[in-house]
Amino acid sequence: MIKSMTGFGRCEVMEGNRKFTVEMKSVNHRYLDVNIKMPKKLNFFESAIRNELKNYIQRGKVDIFITYEDFSENNVSVKYNKETAATYLQYLKQMAEDFGLENDIRVSALSRYPEVFSMEEQSVDEEELWKELQHAIKGAAEGFVESRIKEGENLKADLISKLDGMLEHVDFITERSPQIVEEYKQKLQDKVRDLLEDTKIDDNRLLMEVTIFADKVCVDEELVRLRSHIEATKNALIEGGSIGRKLDFIAQEMNREANTTLSKTTDMEISNRAIELKTEIEKVREQIQNIE
Repeated sequence: MIKSMTGFGRCEVMEGNRKFTVEMKSVNHRYLDVNIKMPKKLNFFESAIRNELKNYIQRGKVDIFITYEDFSENNVSVKYNKETAATYLQYLKQMAEDFGLENDIRVSALSRYPEVFSMEEQSVDEEELWKELQHAIKGAAEGFVESRIKEGENLKADLISKLDGMLEHVDFITERSPQIVEEYKQKLQDKVRDLLEDTKIDDNRLLMEVTIFADKVCVDEELVRLRSHIEATKNALIEGGSIGRKLDFIAQEMNREANTTLSKTTDMEISNRAIELKTEIEKVREQIQNIE
């Protein structure tokens, strides 16, 4: 099977008073590029998340969105920072003495100064937290891969159809090529006969001219290589796997052979088929960009 580089996956996991939601989406990219957006409190899991994703993804630009909610009633506590309050009080007394002011500071006023009281989250079991997050990541990744496989199968069917159409063009050019040499020979004979009238035609000279022409317009090697590239692409699609880069290279080679065929021919019918080939190769190459 083959996978598209376009995919989406989502998973929501609720364990006790904690809920994780993971969403993944991707587009095509030459390499694996993962961008993770998550709460700061989960940042220490980033390396583990990236390692987990390597089990599911080889290529593509992947955006991952992770949300975390804790519904525990006692997940935070109030902390009284005595040393901070003492420092504030010391400086307030110093200000009163320095400027001859009344020291009217009250507990209610002092408590509002920054960091005198702070909210502190209760420590959590990181191993337990990772198991829950990993569960959500796996669920999203599995759905993500499933969507990629489904899209990949659609790509595969369309590409094989296009490749079969390309083979028809190659078959036509293969059959037509010897005919244009015979047509050239006949035209040359007719032209020489008209010019020389009753004079006998030099068959050796005529054969040499035809041979030179045939060599000039011969595309046998190009057609053999082109057919081989098309068959190799079909086989790779059928075998499946991570084949995107390989197919992109083969498509470049197919385009090169089609260009050479077009440049050599003097026949309008072959030219039209070669142009059709180039058009189909470009379509195939565009779709190959979406294969992992």
